[in-house]
Amino acid sequence: MNASVVRPADAALHDLGGGVSRRVLAHTDDIMIVEVHFEAGSVGAPHTHPHAQATRVLSGEFVFTVDGKDVTVREGDTLAFPSNILHGTRCVKPGVLLDIFSPMRTDFL
Repeated sequence: MNASVVRPADAALHDLGGGVSRRVLAHTDDIMIVEVHFEAGSVGAPHTHPHAQATRVLSGEFVFTVDGKDVTVREGDTLAFPSNILHGTRCVKPGVLLDIFSPMRTDFL
């Protein structure tokens, strides 16, 4: 087995615009971990993808809309949702999300 080890200095934070930036962390073909930084008021536009996703709120406050339902989440909260479900978020207080995808997102590399 080959381990994927990513050190902070080796993972660049990429500006996605609109107050959102992303850092791809460790991944294999089966799973990927991504850190996403949000400024207050920034938005992760509603979208779908074929990957299952789990998200842990590392800091801040967010309103997620998942399958038409709004939920407010804060530091320590975790969400999980299946593939192909419409979801998005609005950042209420600046923060960082840790997104886990299965399988990995080749579009992020």
